Amino acid sequence: MNILGIGFTAPLLLFGLLVLPIIWWLLRAVPPAPRKQVFPAVTLLLGLEDKVVQADRTPWWLLLLRLLAMATIIIGFAGPVLNPDTSGPRDGRLLVFVDDFWPAASDWPQRVQAIGNALDEAGVNARPTAIVLASSAVRADAAPNVDWQPADVWESALPGLAPVAWDGAYDWDWVTAVGDADVLWLSDGVARAGREDLIAKFEQLGQLDVREPSAPRLGILPAVLDGGDLVVSVLSTGPGPVSDVTLEALGPDPEGIDRALLSASVAFDAGARRADLRLTVPSELRNRIDRIQIANHRASGAVTLADDSLRRRKVGLLNTAGEREGLELLSPLHYLREALVTTSEVIELPALTELIKAGPDVVILPDVANFAEADRKALVDWVDGGGLLLRFAGPRLAASDLTQREADELLPVRLRAGGRVVGGAMSWGDPRVLAPFQESSPFFGLPLPDDVQIEAQILAQPGPDLAERTIATLSDGTPIVTRNTLGAGQIVLFHISANAEWSTLPLSGLFVQMLERLAIASKGQTRDSVALDGTTWVATHKLDGFGILSPEDAAPGVPGPKLVDPVGPDLAPGLYADGDRVQAVNVLRADSVLDRAVWPARVEPRWDVQSQRQELGPWLLALALLLGALDVVLTLWLAGRLFPGVQRGAASALVGLALVIAPQASDAQTETPPSVLDAANIVTLAHVLTGDTQVDQVARAGLLGLTDQLYLRSSVEPAPPVGVDIEIDDLSVYPMLYWPLTDTAPIPSPDAILRLKRYLAAGGLILFDTRDAGVGGGTAASRRLRSVALPLNLPLLDQVPYDHVLTRSFYLLQEFPGRYRGPVWAEAALADAEQVEGMPFRNLNDGVTPVIVGGNDWASAWAIRADGRPMFPVGRGQAGERQREMAVRFGVNLVMHVLTGNYKSDQVHVPALLERLGE
Repeated sequence: MNILGIGFTAPLLLFGLLVLPIIWWLLRAVPPAPRKQVFPAVTLLLGLEDKVVQADRTPWWLLLLRLLAMATIIIGFAGPVLNPDTSGPRDGRLLVFVDDFWPAASDWPQRVQAIGNALDEAGVNARPTAIVLASSAVRADAAPNVDWQPADVWESALPGLAPVAWDGAYDWDWVTAVGDADVLWLSDGVARAGREDLIAKFEQLGQLDVREPSAPRLGILPAVLDGGDLVVSVLSTGPGPVSDVTLEALGPDPEGIDRALLSASVAFDAGARRADLRLTVPSELRNRIDRIQIANHRASGAVTLADDSLRRRKVGLLNTAGEREGLELLSPLHYLREALVTTSEVIELPALTELIKAGPDVVILPDVANFAEADRKALVDWVDGGGLLLRFAGPRLAASDLTQREADELLPVRLRAGGRVVGGAMSWGDPRVLAPFQESSPFFGLPLPDDVQIEAQILAQPGPDLAERTIATLSDGTPIVTRNTLGAGQIVLFHISANAEWSTLPLSGLFVQMLERLAIASKGQTRDSVALDGTTWVATHKLDGFGILSPEDAAPGVPGPKLVDPVGPDLAPGLYADGDRVQAVNVLRADSVLDRAVWPARVEPRWDVQSQRQELGPWLLALALLLGALDVVLTLWLAGRLFPGVQRGAASALVGLALVIAPQASDAQTETPPSVLDAANIVTLAHVLTGDTQVDQVARAGLLGLTDQLYLRSSVEPAPPVGVDIEIDDLSVYPMLYWPLTDTAPIPSPDAILRLKRYLAAGGLILFDTRDAGVGGGTAASRRLRSVALPLNLPLLDQVPYDHVLTRSFYLLQEFPGRYRGPVWAEAALADAEQVEGMPFRNLNDGVTPVIVGGNDWASAWAIRADGRPMFPVGRGQAGERQREMAVRFGVNLVMHVLTGNYKSDQVHVPALLERLGE
């Protein structure tokens, strides 16, 4: 129903206006109540004159005010709507088709708002509605599910909609089974295959309404190195944006916190759809870059990830002797230098200690047999700290007897003296060739050239660990490349020389490929399927549709050749690792383009997602309340019940009422929320919101049960528990946080990590609960706990010892069960904690732990329902109730430990104090 441009969702309620004349008559027929006045003696009334005249009827203006209030209530409940949408048919089914590929992520909130507006209109007209995402029609496993539901059912699902991180062509086969329906298409404005066919199919269903943004879509191509400069290209569906585009390079700073390392602006030429930016970046800074993204443009296609192709490793070559002109090809460093100079930063120094001080990632020693004691110690410490030592054989190493009697820690295996040479005492007769690489070798999958021949080598001493340390062999099975670990680093030995005297391997391309597999050299460009053949990569980080990079736990392996395929449902964009090598899979590839969608003349896209439709009902009901309050004030004024100074009092009341009702927008923006003020004044337990409704409800019910027990058993009178969002809420007012871990719990942002670190440094405590019965790191929740806790730099943890403060802060306990029984971990005690004579526990005065970790599901054991009964069973029979009681006691001990700190530990000094007092 539409009256003067105002629609009504419940127009039948307007018939209530017909009763207004009856209300007028009733109010006119009933006069106001007479005023009571106590008179003195009759004699005192002689000569008095009554100057106050009482009306026999209610004043007309008061009647009008009351009728206006009643009419406002009736019209408000009738659901008036200003500027209702009157275009298009108002009945039949409505199909909402949403482009949810990555280009739609930059304005996703507006798309959700447009869907909500369409659902509101469909709900008013009781139209069955279905929402279909474009990405669901691309998947090969199943066709999209067209589920017709009332509009209000779909509205509850809107917060769960999110764009995917990839792009694909349109599929239209599923449209045939839809039937008659009007279609609302929310396009992202990017051209892709199948659009014309999909338009024709939709027009066969009914009326087609297309919404498309006018702003261009932006994307970023993979960054490349060109002559040492970093080159980044930005694409636009065109023409380019009006203002310059800002690019940000993000990565960890020296303190390990992810932040913008540099930013630069790129400008589009007039009418251009591509803009290039060349940056000269120091290698130290470039090696820190994890990703480059378009600032303030949330989309996976607006992010390019950095991998080994952008990082030039610093390689140190030990050059103990100069090279004479004309003899370069005989130098053991010549072929290494040629293989590495274009892909790495090569440092050549004659002194090993000076070479290590230069901070290389890799140290290469060509035919070095003996070390000075200072050089040996410096090299061992460097490898133990995570360095990679690459050694090559030669005449010096073959003539030495380093490993004849005992193993050398700077060699991966023990060696025989002399080696094996064609024509020598241990001759092969003919040169040998390499054997195919085993699957356990980092060189697996590399093709073997026919011209690679080995004429001499150093032999390894047989031993039980020789096979597992061998990563390449000759055709007769003798090791040619061996590897071993030393601390956090590793040592690799080529049993041949680094020049062409012993083999032709340094002359082949296989030599460079082997160095690349050892993460010493990088091609500086994206690997092709041939180079990746035979490798398996595991995703360490993945990009979502909004361009947010998150760690990935326990991802399945991906065959190397698949990484060159376009991203899609089976290949997510992100970072993939194979040992020490990292490969970036970006949304856009080097040859990608962004074209704007072209629509036929009969289709006119628009982008008016800001609905002009405005609900007037709440405003009218608020006006009715205001009129009612004014009626009360005026009635009291007529009856003379207000304080003296009637005119001034009535005005003051009206002004005060207006001040109370008027919104205080400016103050609301600066005042502290009441919940935070309450938590600062009263002990309040809090739990971290996980995003899983069921887990959050159980956590709140558990803390509510613990709060009740604290009130009954101790002097603590806590306030009701609250849920906190670690991204935005103030954590400092809560003594402890209960954090239930789920396998889908979001990884805290860098800002949230800083907030949590400040909270723990200020004395806060976090109770991590994986709810997996303490089975260890095999569960998804335990792996998520590692991802969450790793950036917090938590102290060393140990199982709670028998004399920890938690065992006696209120109750005497030796176990800390919840719904399950399992180990509980807290900050490890100091190694020098002393035992006090005559006391059963150690001196742990500084034993206030900032974190407690377990998987006993304490919230389920504490949780109570609305009637006060336990929400979940614990164990069986009396034993189960005993376990629940122990869980409650642990909760009480935990809160007391948080509130009193090391108070109970200080009791170890009581005997000494009493002895001193006795003296």
